[in-house]
Amino acid sequence: MRNRRTTALAIIAAAGIAAAGSAQAQSVKHYRFAHDQQIPSGYSVAYELFSGKLKELSKGTMLVDQYPGAQLGQEPQLLQLVKSGDIDFAIVSSANTATISPQAGVMSLHFLFRSEDHIVKALDDEKVFAAIRDMIDNTAQGIHVIGLGTQGFRYLYGKKEIRRVEDLKGLKVRVQATATEDTMFPAYGAQTVHMPFGSVYTSLQTGVVDFAENGVNVYLSTGIMRSLPCSR
Repeated sequence: MRNRRTTALAIIAAAGIAAAGSAQAQSVKHYRFAHDQQIPSGYSVAYELFSGKLKELSKGTMLVDQYPGAQLGQEPQLLQLVKSGDIDFAIVSSANTATISPQAGVMSLHFLFRSEDHIVKALDDEKVFAAIRDMIDNTAQGIHVIGLGTQGFRYLYGKKEIRRVEDLKGLKVRVQATATEDTMFPAYGAQTVHMPFGSVYTSLQTGVVDFAENGVNVYLSTGIMRSLPCSR
């Protein structure tokens, strides 16, 4: 079941990172880029595009090293590491960004988009980007949004089919810890459970949660659904 919402993915940078790079234009500088997804994934593709372009524009003097798979922490921790300057770049979902900039939770509203094309068109709009960038700049010190992306609609996945909103009544759904999620799913009669993405697979197996929700390529790339027996 898809809920016609997306999690916008923001590539964020430590404030002042551009100045740090230009000050050492004659020597090779390495930067740390972290995310919590595996390789390959949409996150790693974004890293390849970003790091390749930065290397090209800097003529090889600005190199970006990738730290995937939550090596440096889950997304809420990555936000704090960027704010403190301990890492330089990270990809963080809008839902997790809401932990430091609550307004970012607007992107987690359900049925916000009509289609995949509508998502792409919206996030590609310069006015939408500027609004999100300025919102983060004005509410969270130490970070700056330099790009937006999406992995499409988020889908529920678990051991049985969900065909209607009413089917969620009484079920436990793993969500990202935002006020938006904790409002939307209980409105359907479901119970929200917060946990890091790395704990989702085991929690689905053991029944700690009945469902989780992510973009299709996220759970396919991790092999979660191939390992869960699904009843029909």
